[in-house]
Amino acid sequence: MGRRDTGNMKGQRYLANARSKEVHDLDNEKGNCQIDKIIEAGNDRPFIYLHQAHQEGYDSCGNCTTGSLR
Repeated sequence: MGRRDTGNMKGQRYLANARSKEVHDLDNEKGNCQIDKIIEAGNDRPFIYLHQAHQEGYDSCGNCTTGSLR
C-alpha cells in the first residue's frame, strides 16, 4: 500500500474521492479505505497538502486521516 503512480495520482500523499468528497492519507492507509477501487473508478483526485483538500470541501477519512467531521 502507500502512495500510487496510477490513475490521476503522481505519488502525492493525499487522495480525495471526488464521489464521496472524502480525502485519504496514503502514508497512513487502512484496508477499508479501498484506495485501489477509488482509482479504478476514476474518482481519484490528488492533493499534496491536506489543507488544500479541506479548502475545496473534502472531509478527512475517519480511518486514515485525523479531523473527520463525519
